[in-house]
Amino acid sequence: MLTKRIIPCLDIKDNRTVKGVNFLDLRDAGDPVELASRYAKYGADELVFLDITATHEKRKTLAELVLKVAQQIDIPFTVGGGISSIEDVSVLLQNGADKVSINSAAVKNPPLINDLVDRFGSQCIVVAVDAKKIEDQWKVHLVGGKVPTPVDLFEWVSEATDRGAGEILFTSMNHDGTKAGFANEALATMSKLINIPIIASGGAGNIHHFIEVFKKGKADAALAASVFHYKEIPIGYLKEKLSKKGIPIRLVTKETIQRSIK
Repeated sequence: MLTKRIIPCLDIKDNRTVKGVNFLDLRDAGDPVELASRYAKYGADELVFLDITATHEKRKTLAELVLKVAQQIDIPFTVGGGISSIEDVSVLLQNGADKVSINSAAVKNPPLINDLVDRFGSQCIVVAVDAKKIEDQWKVHLVGGKVPTPVDLFEWVSEATDRGAGEILFTSMNHDGTKAGFANEALATMSKLINIPIIASGGAGNIHHFIEVFKKGKADAALAASVFHYKEIPIGYLKEKLSKKGIPIRLVTKETIQRSIK
C-alpha cells in the first residue's frame, strides 16, 4: 500500500509566503526559503510552491526564488503559477523543481497537458484545479479563483487524467482557509472517477481533519498552509497520530518530532 503524503504549501506573492481565507484577505506568513527548509527538516513528504498572482499579473513564476528554495530542501518540490508553455516548464525544472502544476492555462488549452506529458513525462505534470460549489454544482475557477467558468469539476479532472496528468491537486474554494475540514464528499467522488493520485487542499484545521481526508475523502495526499506556517500542527506529531489511526504514512524520528514542536 502506498503511503499517504503530507504536503505544506507555500502561496507566494511578492517573494513572501501569504495565506488568506476563501482566496481573499491575504496576510504575510513568512520567508518562503526559511519555511521550505524547516518543512524539509521536520518531516514533510513534499513541498508545493504556488506563485498565486503570476497568472493574474501576467508574469512568470519567479525562477530565482524557486532555485533558492530547491537548494534548501531534499524532498520533491512542485512549482506552479503562470505556467503556459513547454519553455516555462523547462525553466522551472532547470531551477530545481521536480514537478510543475498547471491550472488556468490547461483549462483554456487542454492539449497543453498532452504536450507537457509528451515532453517531460506524466510524473512531472500536476493539474491543479480550483473549484467552488455553487447550488450543488462544483465549477472550476481560473486565475487564482477570480474567474468562474461553466466547467464541471468532475468532468475536467476526468479529462485531465485522460490527457496524461500525473496527479490532481484539488483546492476547494469553499473550504480554503476556513479550518473547517476538507471537501471530503467531492474528494471521494473524484477518487472513484480517476486512477491517478489526488492531493486534497483547502480546509485543514486540526488533526482530525487529516484523518478524515484520508479515510473519508480517499485522498492520496493532504496539502495545508496556515496550520503549518503558524506552527499550529507540527508535521512530525501529525504523522505520528495518523499512523496510530492506521493510516500508512512515512514516519519521522522522535527527535524530529520534538524539534518540530519547539
